[in-house]
Amino acid sequence: GANMVRRLMRDGHECVVYDINPASVAALVTDGASGAASMEEFVGKLAKPRCVWLMLPAAITGRIIDQVAALMEPGDIVIDGGNSYYHDAVDQAAKLAGKGIHLVDVGTSGGVWGLERGYCLMIGGPDVAVQHLGSIFATL
Repeated sequence: GANMVRRLMRDGHECVVYDINPASVAALVTDGASGAASMEEFVGKLAKPRCVWLMLPAAITGRIIDQVAALMEPGDIVIDGGNSYYHDAVDQAAKLAGKGIHLVDVGTSGGVWGLERGYCLMIGGPDVAVQHLGSIFATL
């Protein structure tokens, strides 16, 4: 996700970043992002309605979505940009919808070339959330 952050910032988007590896956060802070040392600090730094884009292995995505959602409010958006099984994404979306939080499933492809060439995004989610994120998707 680091090059996605760089591409977004290059187009004028403000980005807040968090990673369990502090060196990854520090590198993006050097590039102009705002860094966070914890999930709570990360969510707290986001403008409302908040949008959290996760790029995680499928095995831990559900657990992390639950942790993030506990810090969010109705109208906020969680993006799963990893390789989760789509049935899991559908189940997560239903669970979050009960809290008024939108889940947008965004299959992301582009690898190391994405920074310069852009990313292929396969987007699924509530229209209101997808439309709200339109400028981000256009940049990527």
